[in-house]
Amino acid sequence: MTQALIGASVWEDDLYRHLSTHLAAEIDLLTAYKNAADESKSAAFSYLANLIIEDERRHHRVFEELANALRSDVEMRPIEPAVPDMAGFGDMPQKVVELTDQLLAREEEDAAELRMLARQLRDVRDTTLWQLLVKIMELDTEKHAEILRFVRKHARQTL
Repeated sequence: MTQALIGASVWEDDLYRHLSTHLAAEIDLLTAYKNAADESKSAAFSYLANLIIEDERRHHRVFEELANALRSDVEMRPIEPAVPDMAGFGDMPQKVVELTDQLLAREEEDAAELRMLARQLRDVRDTTLWQLLVKIMELDTEKHAEILRFVRKHARQTL
């Protein structure tokens, strides 16, 4: 359960709960990507999934920083990889396609959540960096989807 903010407005409390809930979802998504990369047995897919994992780790950190910034404001506290050859997607291209489809669906859900959060932050877009940070995460999510569509397209070509 998320700890309540002392002295928070309803909006601030709702936002803090949203940020905290999203943090838990980010951990689950990181695990899903790691498992998919391991399960695929594909150097190319693993490499690309690890690029996404790096972004998701940054997202997790930014959500923690946003939550801490909100808490601080409300409570007035100071607070070289080797690129694999693109010769295919391993011995199990169908598995890569299945995993990619699952991850792409998760990315689409994440994108919808981020759009909602960006709308919630409109009122503070000129006084904080929060909405900008959320919009940057939206762009990263679109990048992830582009990577997954690329993987799916090329894995399907090897079927």
